Amino acid sequence: MTVQPKPPQPTLAPDLLARFAAIVGAKHAITDAQAQEPYLVEMRDLYHGRTPVVLRPGSVQEVSDILALANATRTAIVPQGGNTGLVGGQIPHNGEVVLSLNRLNRIREVDPVSNTITCDAGVTLQQAREAAAAVDRLYPLLLPSEGSCTIGGNLSTNAGGVTAVSYGIARAQAMGLEVVLADGRVLNNLNKLKKDNTGYDLNNLFIGAEGTLGVITAAVLKLVPRPRAVETTFVGLASPQAALKLLSLAQSRAGSAVTSYELIERVGIDGVLKHVEGTRDPLAARHEWYVLIELSSQAESGLRETLEALLADGLEQGLIEDAAIAESVAQAKAFWHMREMFAEVQRRIGVSIKHDVSVPVAAVPDFIARAHAATRQAFPGSRPLAFGHLGDGNIHYNVIQPETVDNAAWLARWHEVNTVVFDIVLSLGGSISAEHGVGVMKRDLLPTIKDPVAYALMQTLKRALDPNGILNPGKVL
Repeated sequence: MTVQPKPPQPTLAPDLLARFAAIVGAKHAITDAQAQEPYLVEMRDLYHGRTPVVLRPGSVQEVSDILALANATRTAIVPQGGNTGLVGGQIPHNGEVVLSLNRLNRIREVDPVSNTITCDAGVTLQQAREAAAAVDRLYPLLLPSEGSCTIGGNLSTNAGGVTAVSYGIARAQAMGLEVVLADGRVLNNLNKLKKDNTGYDLNNLFIGAEGTLGVITAAVLKLVPRPRAVETTFVGLASPQAALKLLSLAQSRAGSAVTSYELIERVGIDGVLKHVEGTRDPLAARHEWYVLIELSSQAESGLRETLEALLADGLEQGLIEDAAIAESVAQAKAFWHMREMFAEVQRRIGVSIKHDVSVPVAAVPDFIARAHAATRQAFPGSRPLAFGHLGDGNIHYNVIQPETVDNAAWLARWHEVNTVVFDIVLSLGGSISAEHGVGVMKRDLLPTIKDPVAYALMQTLKRALDPNGILNPGKVL
């Protein structure tokens, strides 16, 4: 069942196109096919869209005018940030108008006393982090795509990243939002208050909604004191179970100072060493599994000793086989580069059927063991690769094509592989979308796995906030 009315027409009459273009100016209404291309292709090349025009508003008022006209004429709109999404939610699959927010790129205020930063939606994550650092603060959300992903996109997809174990995901960083509704009204909820019990929490309606309920145009985000000390270590161990026990040990020894805890399977390391020039094995010997741990502290001293004591305890308890502590910023960056290149090298290893899933942290080893066994049995020759954010239970579980199967034949089995993996995830009380969202990739699965009452409430909210179905139609629901 869908809550959308009949989909709007995918083409625009010339006079209507001219009315939209007049709002942003001809320079910022892109109709040339070649110039549109960066807005139409998803970064993994899984989805290709089409649009009559890419609109690039330069103000909130222009966004409001665009949506008011779109609502009145039932013109479908696809909001887009940095176009780094991985589930097709930002692509105009059916000829919708693209609303690109990357010209809304102003940092409105940095308030180090209140520990907040107020950003337009088109500010990149890297720009927000740099602005925070300039006043000796940290905006803690961190993604490999920080140079191109935007604050609006991060919030619309409720992005996660490598620091969620300590700081939480995008939702946890947002204090206030400015949102343009489907009819063009502007919701101004840009407050910096930690305490505001004046009714419903409207912010959370739009965070993670993927632009289907409103268009986020600005946000007030939390900052934290900038760490005075950071220590990074690459640890070799025998199994995910050992990694889980070491996580418990780390959190008992260091608490919230454990700001990243990444689980890495050896096959990924092999891929990086083979395909990325200038990389080297982080440890002297080969290990089946690794964790990349980062500790951060506002104290200028003592963190190194905490990390060394943790590793000593891990060795004594038989959890750790070997470990290397970064002795410089360059070495720490090399450790992180090894992890960050996983997405890139998978393309060279072979075509992957990817899964962004989460299970309770305690269930991660069981999930990986069961999924490895099940995929290898169901798809002989396939090569599973598990890595991700063990500290918050989010594992990127990718199944690489058998070497004897061509790309198209393997991708044709996407649904079969999904079914095997997702059945295990759901049996463990997990989620089929941990941090990438639903988009179109997982839209049709949602009614089969979501609580029926929750799904019905989502439909009710969509009807109430977007009765004409103009906002990102066909996504999520």
